[in-house]
Amino acid sequence: MSRIRIDAVLIQAVIAGALSFAHLHDLAEAAGQDGWKAWAYPVSVDLLLVAAWRRMRSAADNRAAWAWFIIALAASLGANVATAGLLDLDEVPAWLRILVAGWPALAFLGGTLLVHAPTAAPEADPKSVPVPAPPVAPAPEPAADVTVERAPEPAPELPAASSGEPAPLPPPVPAVTVPPALLDHARKLSDAHRATTGARIDSTTLRARLGVPAPLADAITAQLA
Repeated sequence: MSRIRIDAVLIQAVIAGALSFAHLHDLAEAAGQDGWKAWAYPVSVDLLLVAAWRRMRSAADNRAAWAWFIIALAASLGANVATAGLLDLDEVPAWLRILVAGWPALAFLGGTLLVHAPTAAPEADPKSVPVPAPPVAPAPEPAADVTVERAPEPAPELPAASSGEPAPLPPPVPAVTVPPALLDHARKLSDAHRATTGARIDSTTLRARLGVPAPLADAITAQLA
């Protein structure tokens, strides 16, 4: 079974609060507030003190909270001093009656302003901030479609005439045109082949890599030389 720990500071706070509560009650009763109203005055003063203190601890700009804290503290201290024999409680002056009668409206205003005052936004925890994902490298662009034009087949040779006249020469074969995109692609293959084997790529290997006819492969090999 746990033992109750006696705290001297807590006992002192309870005693001081009870004495202040009683002084406020006596002053309110002497100022004409009888019955439950006399007991409500010390509750109102203490609650305003607590609300102002909490606002000072949580708000960034606590000047308004300090003002209401000083007002409530002045009301509590004033009641303690007034009931210490410096004031005749049987003949309370009119200005003190006015202050006691106007206190509920003042306390209500202060409590409303303290409750509805804006609070500072909590700082974001650096551990909860999402870390941006690393940039993703763009996908390589697909190779452009290369259209290979086949060279026309050479015309068959005609047999020589029996009259001893020379046979006509075959028509000249048109020059093979290599598209620039195909030539660039072949140059990349040639560089890779040279880096791997140390030798220059030949027409047969280039033809197998590109899948082009032999004349076109020979023309490309000649331009890569």
